[in-house]
Amino acid sequence: MGLEEAGDLVLHIILSKIGPENTARVACVSKRLKVSASEDSLWSIFCSLDLNITTPLGPHGDPSPSFKAAYQSCRESFRMYPWHLVKRVSHCWDNLKLWLSLNFPEAEATLRKGATEEDLEEFESALKVKLPLPTRLLYRFVDGQEPRLDGSLGLIGGYSVYSHDVNVYLLPLKEVIRETNETMSDLGVSNGSNFIVVAASATASLKMFFLDCSDGQLYTGTSTRQMLPCVPEINGDQQQDGMLRWLEEHGRRLQSGVIKVRERYAALVGRTWEEVRASSVFIPEVSNLRAQPPAYWYAYSIRMSLMPEGCFLNGRHHSSCQLYWRHWIIRADDEVIDKVNGEAVIGKYPLLQAGEEEFVYESCSNFPTTSGSIEGSFTFIPGSLKDPKGSQFEVKVEEFPLKLPDYIF
Repeated sequence: MGLEEAGDLVLHIILSKIGPENTARVACVSKRLKVSASEDSLWSIFCSLDLNITTPLGPHGDPSPSFKAAYQSCRESFRMYPWHLVKRVSHCWDNLKLWLSLNFPEAEATLRKGATEEDLEEFESALKVKLPLPTRLLYRFVDGQEPRLDGSLGLIGGYSVYSHDVNVYLLPLKEVIRETNETMSDLGVSNGSNFIVVAASATASLKMFFLDCSDGQLYTGTSTRQMLPCVPEINGDQQQDGMLRWLEEHGRRLQSGVIKVRERYAALVGRTWEEVRASSVFIPEVSNLRAQPPAYWYAYSIRMSLMPEGCFLNGRHHSSCQLYWRHWIIRADDEVIDKVNGEAVIGKYPLLQAGEEEFVYESCSNFPTTSGSIEGSFTFIPGSLKDPKGSQFEVKVEEFPLKLPDYIF
């Protein structure tokens, strides 16, 4: 039996399996097949699979008369790019936007409409660079972010330790030009460098991400102006896509819960141990790798709370407890380099109430090697220090790593 003899449902299923390109070819065979191949329900499947859109929209979110027209306009708009790369970039942004819409809509609202080819040509002319195709496509879909005055909604997020606050925005093309010109001038680099600034902290604490347009690798700088790659190198046909892989990995971490929204910025959150949670992040912008020994700096965040049911000690229920003592063991390459024993944390003795808001504090430490760890314990008093309700008890914090990561954010 030929395609023309197949029933409508069977024909619909077959066409949906062979894909949009082959469906377009089948439409040229006969009038009947042309009608079947033009059904909008069929093209809605192709739009969903290739472009992740469930309503007929054009390449920049503009309404389209049908799914077929929407698909065709997208193919036409991106005809100069490999279609597999278009789909990959589209899915990268869709994943990020979906997470933001559910968890951080204020940040989603800062994403700009995609740039045009004319915008990109003017950009390349202004900076005398040629953007890698994956990077061009990223900007075709979203032209970075509109920064807020308080710098609180960076797409990449950040961390806070003492007076060092970082919140990284993805820069729009106009800001890339400005930041690149200013930064390269400060660094004494002549106009015509292949490096451009694509992301930066909107806060006073300086942190920047540089794209090398010659090979597509993404870098960040240290305090001594060394460039550290932010994306692991790979072999194969996925070259020139450092910025794309960086954003894809960021999306995976958002979706897996490694990164959560806390207060006004996206903060890294690690594993959970009983009532205490710990996380860490590498701080390249204050690290000094030229020193002897080198100084790899890490910020770590400790979060503690009392479960809603409180705690039970020696058969008694307690609805509050207060931190009294901390004990840390700090290692570099499995060798103990420091031990900390002392009262309080950052000068505070947090009183934890059952089911109430957690207490969070940030600190930092530097290591002479790329790999380190911290473990230890906190000692609490049931009730409070002024009115103890029983003997002190210890909560262990399992070892958490402080290691130079493959991906630097």
